[in-house]
Amino acid sequence: MSPEEPEMIWRCRDRVFDLSARTLVMGVVNVTPDSFSDGGRFFAPGAAIAHARQLQAEGADLLDLGAESTRPGAAPVTTAEQIRRLASVIEALAADPRACLAVDTANAEVADRALELGARVVNDVTALADPGMAAIVARRGAGLVLMHLAGTPATMQQDPHYDDVAREVRERLAARLESARTAGVPAERIVLDPGIGFGKTVQHNFELLARLEELKSLGRPLLIGVSRKSFLGTALDLPVDQRLEGGLAAAAVAVFLGARIVRTHDVAATVRAVRIADALRGARRHEARRHEALRP
Repeated sequence: MSPEEPEMIWRCRDRVFDLSARTLVMGVVNVTPDSFSDGGRFFAPGAAIAHARQLQAEGADLLDLGAESTRPGAAPVTTAEQIRRLASVIEALAADPRACLAVDTANAEVADRALELGARVVNDVTALADPGMAAIVARRGAGLVLMHLAGTPATMQQDPHYDDVAREVRERLAARLESARTAGVPAERIVLDPGIGFGKTVQHNFELLARLEELKSLGRPLLIGVSRKSFLGTALDLPVDQRLEGGLAAAAVAVFLGARIVRTHDVAATVRAVRIADALRGARRHEARRHEALRP
């Protein structure tokens, strides 16, 4: 590790985050009836709004709103239905100037409407599979998360295979980053997500986390989402509602190794874990500077 990490700025419309200063926490709000993590508890607009405000009070820097589940085998949701689910929630939350909203969608039309209503970020798990997405993000000046996904949400867990998972994920993200830039999205608006749990085996997920520093060479902030995911359940032999500690451990290690944004369902606990990981990363950076100064 070099003594100094480069400045990491992420521009999301009128909001500018300095990710070299501290790790951001993104709270998950599933406006769906079939989420793997909460079973549709926040499907009703009022419940989703209240939950989002609670996550914000717990320390969420961003709120990630999704109206279509990406769990394996989930049924597709029409454009009109996604917009219907999201519209009143985004309008209510965007009225608070402190809120920074992301829309979790691979649908360019849904993204455009969400940005029109006040969202600042598009979190695209397919990394621009919709050919109209990049132009909309560029025109709106939005922040963009590009995630690695092998296959589609419906097929991604059907025997995923890699010769070298970290290298192949890095190459795919590099290509998607270049595509976004070519389409007019400046690099400073882009964050990269290796897609933990999306088209990977349990071992693939652990290897990606362990080799996270290899992805830092792409020069953009890394977002990690491990909260409540099945690879934790497999490793710990625990159901979805008992994976908190495993998720916190994985998130803290990811931050220590270079993640700058952590996406989670459990904001209060994650904020605490991430702050300790930030402190440890800072201590390592300080020690590296000290050794550099002592070199002849």
